[in-house]
Amino acid sequence: MKKYVVVLVVVVLFISVLVVSVFSNDVVWDDIGRGNLALRTVLISPDNPQVIYIGSSNAVLKSQDAGVSWRNILSVRGQNKAVNFLSFDPGDKNSIYAATGNGLFYSSDCGRSWSRIFKGKNSLEDECATLAVLPDAMYLGTKGGLFTSKDKGRSWHKESAKLGNTNILAIAYNLKEPNYIYVACTDGVFKSKDNGQSWERIFITYPVENGNNEEEMAEDQDEEERSSITRYISIDPNNSNYLYLATTRGVYRSLDRGQTWNAFSDDGLLSKEAQFLLVSKESQLYAVTKSGIFEYTGERWQELSLRLAADKVNFLALDNRDNLYAATSKGLFKANLSYAAAEQEADTISLYSRDEPGINDVQQAAIKYAEVEPEKIMRWRKQAAKRAWLPKITMDMDRDMDRTVSNSIWGTYSSYNTNGNVVTAPGRYYVGPDDETNYNNKNWGVSLTWELGDLIWSDDQTNIDVRSRLMVELRDDILDEVTKLYFERLRVKMELDNLSIEDIKKRFERELKMRELTAMLDALTGGYFSQQLKLKTNS
Repeated sequence: MKKYVVVLVVVVLFISVLVVSVFSNDVVWDDIGRGNLALRTVLISPDNPQVIYIGSSNAVLKSQDAGVSWRNILSVRGQNKAVNFLSFDPGDKNSIYAATGNGLFYSSDCGRSWSRIFKGKNSLEDECATLAVLPDAMYLGTKGGLFTSKDKGRSWHKESAKLGNTNILAIAYNLKEPNYIYVACTDGVFKSKDNGQSWERIFITYPVENGNNEEEMAEDQDEEERSSITRYISIDPNNSNYLYLATTRGVYRSLDRGQTWNAFSDDGLLSKEAQFLLVSKESQLYAVTKSGIFEYTGERWQELSLRLAADKVNFLALDNRDNLYAATSKGLFKANLSYAAAEQEADTISLYSRDEPGINDVQQAAIKYAEVEPEKIMRWRKQAAKRAWLPKITMDMDRDMDRTVSNSIWGTYSSYNTNGNVVTAPGRYYVGPDDETNYNNKNWGVSLTWELGDLIWSDDQTNIDVRSRLMVELRDDILDEVTKLYFERLRVKMELDNLSIEDIKKRFERELKMRELTAMLDALTGGYFSQQLKLKTNS
């Protein structure tokens, strides 16, 4: 019996590893924290990703070289020194706010100098957890309630009712609609649509039931947090109607500004206990759970943290170069998501195209077969330029055979033309001796002329421009057609591999489509495509 149990466990583990490896992105994480541990938050400059701020258990640190080096710019004093949240002022990127366990600090010069602009009346109010800096007001979330300032932090007003006496966990907003504010706290989620003048509860939190994973609760959570399922709230920057809520029971989504909520898909999540959410500028959703970092794509969650050497992730941030930053208990880590996605896609494509000629080779073969290569236009231009050096040759020749004859002193005057005919001019006489004159002259000439202006521009160049435009259009059409056929053939090949042997009809249709696409590629490349397929198959 024990033997069967062991075998079953091994099989389950193998399947689990296989599933995770198939549905996970192989993201590489670089440790850029340089030994700074217990990080709780990270802030990236929106204009220069080389500038990074991190909040640790006792200080704010800054890097101006993408994490190569760090320097301490704020040391927090007091009993609770943790830096829980960092934020820029949207209207002034030089202004930075640090929400700490000992109040709210402000710097107007990128962290060179600091001043404390908020201190609570007790330890709960002192512990600032989150901050929203909007054009007309600032909203500060503490463990002792929500505070509002209308004058950039010079004075503060504590909210009444529930929001004034609850643990504020997160604040979500969209600068495009600053009048809408969402606050996640241990008592649920509250919304204001009039710049904080009034609040309504749009999500009611329920206490954790007895025996429902109480042993999995984080040790650093107080009793109030343990009795609430709410953890974090985030808003889609491209659609203010979309809200995402992280809870201990999974991720919830609202498509109508919180009027209704639905449980979001947990397919792929190894743990439902969501602790943090991030929505990118492209509306890509990321979640942090007890099991790691996940990205929602293709209607399921994919883990990004397989290679992340950290056990607790506290905060995520993105820069404008598609780098994801994770502030963890083991330091600050960075991963390039676009590179990982491109690498994964390239692996799949290379798998199906390894026995095929490359797309560039096929395109070049099509261009050569259609005789629309760019070098042809260059040859035309060079020949047109050389033609200007050739002269225009002109040759001419004439012959003069005029003859004049006088018959007598009192004779008549006659003229002979070149044909020998006598033409008499009556009424014209002359006096003088007899005379006879003959002319028989031959003249010729050769002239060479150059149009030096043709070296710069000529009518031939204009004709070449017209022909080159037509050739470029034809080449683009050919390349477009070849590219579409090439990748369509790869898609059909992938579909064919995924069909079972029993699907005879579908397999026949796919195989027929493959042959059709192959024939079309051969027609555009002069048979090059099939020739290369045979060579690769034989090799």
